Amino acid sequence: QVQLVESGGGLVQAGGSLRLSCVLSGRTCRYYAMGWFRQGPGKEREFVAGISWRGGDTYYADAVKGRFTISRDNAKNTVALQMDSLKPEDTAVYYCAATLWRTAIGNLKIPDKYNYWGQGTQVTVSS
Repeated sequence: QVQLVESGGGLVQAGGSLRLSCVLSGRTCRYYAMGWFRQGPGKEREFVAGISWRGGDTYYADAVKGRFTISRDNAKNTVALQMDSLKPEDTAVYYCAATLWRTAIGNLKIPDKYNYWGQGTQVTVSS
C-alpha cells in the first residue's frame, strides 16, 4: 500500500521561507509523477506544482511561479517544495500526491488523475 506523508509546515511571516517534504512509502517513487496541491480556507483544492517521474520536467501554477521550487530525490523516495517569498494568500493545507499517469507535464495540474494523496500539512503565513 502506497502512503504519502508530508512534513515541514508551520507558521511564518510574510516574505519568509518554508520547505515541505513528502515521503512515499510502500513502493519506490521513481515511477510516479508527483504534485503538490493546496486548499486555503473556504477555497477549493488547487494545483501548486508538479514534477515528472524522472524529475526532468516541472510545472507551476502562475501564483507561485518564481517563488516555489519542486524537486525530487528518487533514492530517498522524497519530493520537496521549497517555498520562498511567502505571502498571506499562500496560507493553506498543502497536499502531496502521486500518479502513475504518463502525460504531458501540464496535465499534472488535474487532481483527478492522481492515485494517492497525503494527509496534508498546514502552512500559515502572517502579514
